[in-house]
Amino acid sequence: MGADLPDEPDVPPDDHADRRDDQNGSGRAGRSAITPPETRGREEYYVHLRMADSTQQTVAARRVAAEEQAASEKWNKDVEESRWMWTEYQRRWPPQDRPQPDKPKDEPGFWYGEGNRKLDAAANARVEAACDQIAKLEEEKITPAMRAIESQDPDRHLVGLECCRKGRDRIKEKVCDKRKEFGYSPEEAVSDVSDTLRYTLQYQEARYTQGVWADIVRLRDQDFELRTLKNSWSGEQYKGINSQWIDHATGQRFEVQFHTRISFEAKQLTHDAYERLRTKQADKFEELVLEAFQGKVTADVPVPLGAADILDYPERGARAR
Repeated sequence: MGADLPDEPDVPPDDHADRRDDQNGSGRAGRSAITPPETRGREEYYVHLRMADSTQQTVAARRVAAEEQAASEKWNKDVEESRWMWTEYQRRWPPQDRPQPDKPKDEPGFWYGEGNRKLDAAANARVEAACDQIAKLEEEKITPAMRAIESQDPDRHLVGLECCRKGRDRIKEKVCDKRKEFGYSPEEAVSDVSDTLRYTLQYQEARYTQGVWADIVRLRDQDFELRTLKNSWSGEQYKGINSQWIDHATGQRFEVQFHTRISFEAKQLTHDAYERLRTKQADKFEELVLEAFQGKVTADVPVPLGAADILDYPERGARAR
């Protein structure tokens, strides 16, 4: 008979193995906690997934709306104080008390502006003709293109379109300055004014940064070339983005500003202060008051998320100063 085989040794239970099984779900505890099989069909599963997604989006949208509402309420409160400040400024420095430029009566056809600016009859007529041409391009080409861009996104819109043409007196002031500095002809001087046409796109605060990038692409798709972009969201006297464009087909230059509702209202509120400072006619004390007013209004404007990260074009370091 063959030799008897030795008895198998007694092996103690492997507690470590049980614990490992429990951790990975294959042990006794794991087997009792197995996730029940999916009972929903594929279509029902995706319906539930879309519902969950929609709920998350709704919650996020409500949060954003609540934040914008809070910012709007704060602005409405702050702007009342700013308007009172401007009323007090006008009481101290009434606009009607400012000296007006002399306009001789014996030079028909001449134009006279602030700071002893002057155009003789021939130059003035040529500037008027150039402005007429700009008005025609605005009506037939530039504004229809801007309307087409506006139609591509219902979450923002053009504002102030009725004022898209720069005032002729202001154009003539710039023409005088450019002719004096560069020796331009009237037509060359007018064509060098970058904002004879000006447009403003106004965005919801939460969609501002995304919207600006999208509209830069849309402007380029209209065969417009970006010449400059200046981001002033970190500025102390003005918040927003100003950009300069040129239409390849006609050579017409124009400006596009990118604003939120609040930053646009702030720009409107401080416009007269900006114009007064621009003329260099205020004394030092008045200048300080005007700058303080602009700074106060600007500080109350909330900055949209990511807006300050939109880079200048060309970048500031690349521009000659």
